[in-house]
Amino acid sequence: RKARELKSTSGSSLGVSLLKLSYGDLLKATDGFSASNLIGFGSFGSVYKGVLNQHEERNVAMKVLNLQTSRASKSFISECEALKSIRHRNLVKLLTACSSIDFQGNDFKALVYEFMVNGSLDESLHISAQGVDRPANLPKNLNLTQRVNIAIDVACALDYLHNHSHMPIVHCDIKPNNILLDSDMTACVGDFGLARYLRDASCPSPLHDSSSNVIKGTIGYTPPEYGMGGELSTYGDVYSYGILLLEMLTGKMPTDDMFKGGMDLHNFVITALPDMWKKYMIHYLFK
Repeated sequence: RKARELKSTSGSSLGVSLLKLSYGDLLKATDGFSASNLIGFGSFGSVYKGVLNQHEERNVAMKVLNLQTSRASKSFISECEALKSIRHRNLVKLLTACSSIDFQGNDFKALVYEFMVNGSLDESLHISAQGVDRPANLPKNLNLTQRVNIAIDVACALDYLHNHSHMPIVHCDIKPNNILLDSDMTACVGDFGLARYLRDASCPSPLHDSSSNVIKGTIGYTPPEYGMGGELSTYGDVYSYGILLLEMLTGKMPTDDMFKGGMDLHNFVITALPDMWKKYMIHYLFK
């Protein structure tokens, strides 16, 4: 009852006002955050499928932050700030945010999104290869047309974030696990927990503290200059997008066990190409 009385902070403070949900609402919607409703997890928390019954049954995805994890609260704020004022068909839609306390009196923070019925691009690319049975709701292996359309969708999302939002936004974590697919197989970029605003496209310094000593993103997708303390920029997202494209075309993760001893995903692709394309790839990838 105590948590019921403490409504979420969704509203003017976060710029999200479509739904007002308490901790109790989210607990009920996920059947007590049961393992059967767990659909994913990341660096800062777990994602659950939930069903809201306010007016009619509505499937949603809830990212529950693990506040014991370093920077989880900053991730929550970053995601709210990034998503409260941007709208695009290729960005996952944030429905509301909840900042409250649970029934034990502990701080609780969660983000509620539209549910994407076809899961993540990572699942579509790799779940069969990992020897895991494919859930019935997931599409079969993606064909070439679907892969090209997904690549275009992600490019459109990045173009919007970098060039057409009210301020340039660097996502900082473009990878298959953060690309979600709706019922029409339209790809949407999600997880803005590491996102940063830039002052302008020509000025790479982020508007907020970037903690440059912390590598932004995921190993294998993060541009090398970030690991050496380089400034965040839209070029970092473009690099990650390039890795994403190679992974979509080859089915190989950049962290695959086969990549060692100087071999990486770039070189793997180049060695598989005819000589005329090798020269082209070397020129544009390593110039």
